[in-house]
Formats: sequence, C-alpha cells, structure tokens
Amino acid sequence: MPIKIGLIGKTNTGKTTFFNSATLSSEEISSYPFTTKSPVSGIAHAISLCVHPEFKIQDNPNNSKCLDGWRYIPIELIDLPGLIKDAWKGKGLGNQFLSIAAQSDALLHVVDASGGIDSTGQITEVGSGDPISDFADIEEELIMWYHKILEGNRDKVSKLIKSGSDVLDAITDLYRGIGVTKDHVKETFHATNLEEKVFDDFDMIDTKKFASYLRKISKPTLIVANKVDVEGADKNFARLREKYNDSIVIPVSGDSEFVLRRAEQKGLIKYSPGSETFEIIKSDELNEKQNNALNFIKKGIMGEYMRTGVQFAINVAVFKLLKMNSIYPVADEKNLADKKGRVLPDLILLKDGATINDLAKEIHSDLTKGLLYGKDLRYNLRLPTDYQLRDRDVVSLISASKK
Repeated sequence: MPIKIGLIGKTNTGKTTFFNSATLSSEEISSYPFTTKSPVSGIAHAISLCVHPEFKIQDNPNNSKCLDGWRYIPIELIDLPGLIKDAWKGKGLGNQFLSIAAQSDALLHVVDASGGIDSTGQITEVGSGDPISDFADIEEELIMWYHKILEGNRDKVSKLIKSGSDVLDAITDLYRGIGVTKDHVKETFHATNLEEKVFDDFDMIDTKKFASYLRKISKPTLIVANKVDVEGADKNFARLREKYNDSIVIPVSGDSEFVLRRAEQKGLIKYSPGSETFEIIKSDELNEKQNNALNFIKKGIMGEYMRTGVQFAINVAVFKLLKMNSIYPVADEKNLADKKGRVLPDLILLKDGATINDLAKEIHSDLTKGLLYGKDLRYNLRLPTDYQLRDRDVVSLISASKK
C-alpha cells in the first residue's frame, strides 16, 4: 500500500496548485469556494538517493523509477475540499473531508502565507488575512472531530471497561477506523497525565486535552506556507515559524513549481523536482512572459529559499514526519537482482524501527514462515530477524526453503 498524504487547509490557500504541481494533474483551479468539491487523488513521489552508483551497477527499477541517481517512490497525494468553521459538526463538506483525512498517514496543512484570504477562505486584499489564525481554525476543527468521537462514545467505553476491557483497548477501538493505534492511545495517556485518572471521572477539559494530543501524534502534520512568492509573505512565514515552533513550517511557491514542471515537460528547461536550480535549454522558444517568470523563480524563489518547496514538503512528510527508511530487498545476492534478473528492482518504505521480519511480511506474508535471517549485501553480514533496518539497506532474506 502506498503512503497516503492529505492536503488540508481553507479554500483558496493554493492546495490544488500544490497538488497539480506535485502530480502534474490539471484539476480545476479557481477562487470560487469549494472548487475541490470532492477529494481528488493522484500520484506524487518521495525522492531518495539511489544505491546503484555505490554498487557500481545499473539498476532496472520496477516499483519506482530512477533518474540521475535519484529514486522516485510513488505516494498517494489527496487534495481534500477546503474546510469551514464547524465542519466537525458536518457543516459544508465536513463529514466527507474528515472521513478521507482519516485515511491519510500524514497531513500537509496549506496556509496562504501572503495573507490573501479572509477568515472564511474568500479572496481578500493581500496582507489583510492572517495565516496564523487560518491554521488555528482548521486545527481546531480536527481536534473537535477527535473530541466528538470520544465524547459521543463515553457510555460505550464505560461499559467496555466495566465488563473487563482494558481502557487502552476500549478507546483504541473508537479510533481504529482513522488509523489510531494502541501505542498512540498509550502515549496520549502518558503525555496528558491522565494515566491514573478513572475514565468515568474525565471532564470536558480532560477529554479535549486527550483528543488534542491524540490528533497530533496519530496524524503527523507539517505546515506548508504557500505563496511565499507574493510580496510580504516572508514576514508571515517568519511569524508562522515563531508561533508554531513545535511544527515543521516549509516555505512553498506552488505556482513556481507548477511553472517549472510544465516547462520541463515541454522540454524548455532541465529541472528535477526538489532541485535548487534549473537549466534553460531552449531559450529561443521562450516568450518574454515565460522568460520573466523563470528569472523571477531563479532569483526570487530559489535565490531566497533555495527551492520551490513542493517536493521538499513531500520528502519531509515521508522521511521526517513518518520516519520512513528506503529498503532494497533482492533475491539474487550476487547480482542484486530479483528472480527475473531485474537489478535493484524494488524500493520499499518501512517505518524506522522495522525489522527483517517486518520486511518479509511487507513483501509476502508467507515469507515469514521459515525465515532464518537477513543478509546485509553492502557489508556481507548476517542479520537476525529482529535486526532493525537502516535507511538504504540492501538485503536478501534467507529462509529454510531457500537454503
């Protein structure tokens, strides 16, 4: 299953432009509220340095692609309808939004760093809106959604506890459909100092505190400060970073990334997503408007922020927020190939702490039967089945049947 990342935020923050530039789709972009009326899904990529140059071999990727020594790993990006106040009560597209957000492994919260939208998401004079409030509004909706689940099922949880169920299991069951694990619930109890308190004695402040922390750890989120190409947005970006210093805030120009990817697609420039530079290769085919746009991106965006931020935000979500490692499993130790002879065919993303046994499960459930050990093909080492894999490990799995 590919990793799923949801784009959230108010209307007109540039979510759809971000989505289109990351997936090269052409979804409708408009300032009309709720242009994205239903969730739209597309394939974007997380990018990781490939191992094939290190082994001095040419690879034949199967489940990902390799360009200029970089692996492009498919992930699912979901553009969700913009939220409005009281969405958690079902207003606007609230229920539909929340049910899809629930399926996401991580969220990119897009805000308009130019301050060009009002509190309802309508276009307004640049600089008059407040991205800090916009972020807080949407965050509150998500917390209230988590809170509603807990408050609305208090009787159910109480009955389960009285009938002998563990409180962790009872609460985990409530949230299981939105990707919450028992470990999340356990950590939340500990972090909120509610471990010693009897569930029936929880007041509204307790349940709100519990819901707030559980939302934070079960749906890791980074802030996309979009539209940094607009004058004055740099000040709001600095404010966002200062206010939400416990979150990752990334400056982004979705418009600039969209321009670069379209130009690259047409063969006018050489550009790799996430790169800090690009090269114009057909200057004679560029008109004055295109030239000006590319010059602005080179100086105003890359000169100021190093990159447009779109690809960087996706990479940070996958490798920092979700703590994924890139693992290369192969069947043929000598040639680093699969049974069909394809060299380094697959790259599998596994959470930090995943073991050789977890890798076997990910490839095929039957592989765990008779699994003896793994083999690190970089250092020619035997690895026990509980060995925790590291980023860019190249391994083969040795089972009783294989021997």
